[in-house]
Amino acid sequence: MLKSRKELDAELGGAARAWLDEALAEAAHDAATPDAPGPYASPPWELRYAAAGRTCGPEHADSVRSLLLVEARAPLSSVTRLYEQGTAAERRAVLLTLHRLDLGDTALPLVEDALRANDTRLVAAAVGPYAADHLDPHAWRHAVLKCLFTEVPVAAVARLDDRARGDGELARMLGDFADERAAAGRPVPEDLRAVLALTAPADEGAHRAPPTAAPAAPTEES
Repeated sequence: MLKSRKELDAELGGAARAWLDEALAEAAHDAATPDAPGPYASPPWELRYAAAGRTCGPEHADSVRSLLLVEARAPLSSVTRLYEQGTAAERRAVLLTLHRLDLGDTALPLVEDALRANDTRLVAAAVGPYAADHLDPHAWRHAVLKCLFTEVPVAAVARLDDRARGDGELARMLGDFADERAAAGRPVPEDLRAVLALTAPADEGAHRAPPTAAPAAPTEES
C-alpha cells in the first residue's frame, strides 16, 4: 500500500527526509519546465527514482517513487523509460502509480507487458485501478485468469465486483479453466469460485459451479 508524504516523513530518518525533499523539489521543477532537459535527456529526478530504495529503504521505495512520478507530473516518455529501463521494483512502482497520472490509455502497453510476465509482483501491480479503467473486456478477463494461473490473490484486481458482475463470458472462461485444472488432477483455486460467484447477475442464480476437487489419482489396484 502506498504511503502519503506525511506518513513517510514520520517513518524516514533525517537524512532520508532531506533527500526526499530535494528529490521532490527537482520533480516539481521538471513539471514546471518540462522541456528544460531536452526531449531525449533524463531529468535529474529520474535518477532519484532509481536511488529511492537505497536511500529511503526498500520498504518505502514504492511510495517514494510514486510521489516522484506524481510531483513531476510524469509524461508518457518518462514513465515508459523508467519502466523499460528499471528493475522489477522500479517497474512495479510505475504500475502502481499510473492511475494517478494524466496519461489516458496511452500507458496500456506497460500494463500489457506486465501481464505477460511471470513476476507475480508485476502482475498484481498491473491489475490496479488503471487497468480497471482502461483495459477492454477481453484483455481484462485474461488479466483475471492470469492472476488465477499465477496465484496472485484476486483481491489485487481493482473494481473486480463491478467489472465481473453479469459477465457471462468471464464465467465461461472460469468454468473452462476449472475443468482443465480438475482434468489435470490439480486443485481449483478458491479465488476462482469467488470470482465465478461475482459473475452471476444479482437477480439470477450462480453460474455452474466448478469441480469441487481434482479427480482421485488411480491406485495400484485399479
